[in-house]
Amino acid sequence: MYQFLVSFTVQPEHRDDFVQLAKKTARDSLANEPGSRRFEVLADEENPDLFYLNEAYANAEAFNTHASGPYFGAFFAEASTYAEGPTWLMKGNVVGDATAA
Repeated sequence: MYQFLVSFTVQPEHRDDFVQLAKKTARDSLANEPGSRRFEVLADEENPDLFYLNEAYANAEAFNTHASGPYFGAFFAEASTYAEGPTWLMKGNVVGDATAA
């Protein structure tokens, strides 16, 4: 399984917009992209302007399919107007996962 964690710094007046957009992207991706396994939206406990997306895909190919799809594009078209990121914090394959290739 291919997983990653990214962060975004969001303008304070757009926090709710970012959360709603990220949660919509999560719902759409999980419902319509067969390789999507997890898409979590997390708020930093100390910085209210910092959010994380914790995502998992069947493999890197499934992530690449997501990255070239409509939900990814729509997310960045809107989020880029009020959020900085993504900052890649972690990405890789689960050790010992034969489907990760």
